[in-house]
Amino acid sequence: QVQLVESGGGLVQPGGSLRLSCAASGINFRAYHMGWYRQAPGKQRELVAHSSTGGTTDYADSVKGRFTISRDNVKNMVYLQMNSVKPEDTAVYFCAAYFTLRTYWGQGTQVTVSS
Repeated sequence: QVQLVESGGGLVQPGGSLRLSCAASGINFRAYHMGWYRQAPGKQRELVAHSSTGGTTDYADSVKGRFTISRDNVKNMVYLQMNSVKPEDTAVYFCAAYFTLRTYWGQGTQVTVSS
């Protein structure tokens, strides 16, 4: 079955860095766009970063210049490098794989930015 497993979340101080990882299995990874979403308490889930099958990337305005998404099509992994984090980056971060009308989600990993 399809599995997306995130790791790397935790507590980080403002201005610090964190790297999230997502291991995918059960899908033809190269055929899926990959994304990182986040959901803060009381807010809707939002797209943070997107990596297309063609290698293009896109970011929410709030994280441009600070976050970087990358993917490894050999290891079936997608990463989110988070630099210069801010308290407003605090949320549960989800990995997603999507292709046409099909979307798969991971279980999420908590990121808390606090001093």
